[in-house]
Amino acid sequence: MPLTREEKSWILYDVANSAFVLIITTTLMPIFFKTYAAQSMPRDTATSFWGFTVSATSLIVAVAAPFLGTLGDYKGNKRRLLAAAIITGVSATLLLPFIQIDQWLFCLLLYGIARIGFAWANIFYDAFLVDITTNDRMDRISAYGFGWGYIGSVIPFILAIAGLLVTQRIYNTATFPAIGFRMAFVITALWWGLFSIPVLKTARQVHFTEPVKNPLAETVVTLFNTFRHIKTYKPVVIFLLAYFFYIDGVYTIITMAMAYGMDLELSQTALIAVVLLIQILGWPCAIVFGMLADKISARAMILTGIGIYSFLTFVAFLLPGVDDPGIKTALFFAMGGLIALAQGGIQSLSRSFFGKMIPKDKATEFFGFYNIFGKFAAILGPSLMGLATLLTGSSRYGVLSILGLFIIGGILLCFVKDSTVTNE
Repeated sequence: MPLTREEKSWILYDVANSAFVLIITTTLMPIFFKTYAAQSMPRDTATSFWGFTVSATSLIVAVAAPFLGTLGDYKGNKRRLLAAAIITGVSATLLLPFIQIDQWLFCLLLYGIARIGFAWANIFYDAFLVDITTNDRMDRISAYGFGWGYIGSVIPFILAIAGLLVTQRIYNTATFPAIGFRMAFVITALWWGLFSIPVLKTARQVHFTEPVKNPLAETVVTLFNTFRHIKTYKPVVIFLLAYFFYIDGVYTIITMAMAYGMDLELSQTALIAVVLLIQILGWPCAIVFGMLADKISARAMILTGIGIYSFLTFVAFLLPGVDDPGIKTALFFAMGGLIALAQGGIQSLSRSFFGKMIPKDKATEFFGFYNIFGKFAAILGPSLMGLATLLTGSSRYGVLSILGLFIIGGILLCFVKDSTVTNE
């Protein structure tokens, strides 16, 4: 069955916001921060501050998520709140080029606002999954989103890298000049904004609750009732606990990998090449994960992804002990290939697995809780990594702590049935 117009528009937003993940969260922004905005700061200290900022923004998102989610369930609110979050994130990204040398605090502030806008938008975007498709298509559509997001984000990434290389040649510098990064930030904001238009135009809120006179007060009451009757949704609770632990490791690797790679003294070119490899391989891998979930089960494929990440974490801990730069770089590339195999699949199937478990008329509220657990998880991992780096002077011990989170998450997920489905 071909994709519907609503499904295509929804998938395109993954193309839109994946540019932010790739360029801002994962690659160029960490390099820009450590080599320009925090140029005079010791490298390990900069890594710690970066990790603490990721944790702080995740806390803000997590605290607000259930309130935003419940507000989004009221008729007509989901699309309006999605638009407001997108505008916030895109605007903050457009301000990044104004950062000057050693303005590390200003840099972290703008980056934090952009991350908050991005994360809040994802609450409403994820919740639209139950509106634009059906349970039997949900795994595949969610996987298509991540898959096309991977390959779609490569285009602005290549444009950004081309700008860096051209400006590097013009200025004849050994490292990328600041103007190249500024061009990349503008490209990211424009790409994010442009490809957000289709979902804002076509997505319809099929499942909703009727508006009330005092939505804020009613939101508090609704959240209280949900917490009070949470035992009714026992499989959802167990899944969210499992998700809290294993997605912590995933998000920590996404947000801290570049900083960790720089601590390993890998070249900027090698780091960017690894990320490009992940994006290209991530496209088919995410789609294959979705297809296998249809044939096997979503839970089995998520557990497969957890196993891959557990192995990667242990290898990352051992990597600083490799003395040969060539072997170290080759291992980093191999790790990138394994990340590509699992990253999109574990995220997309977690989203669809959860979407099939929850009541559809409370989808945004429940995805608010989903984001709470995801964002609180994103607080723990980077904080552990940042604290371990400060205490030991080496970020490898923070990486090792992530392994336990994957193991706990995998064990808890084994107690959640794969066939739990609620109302259409």
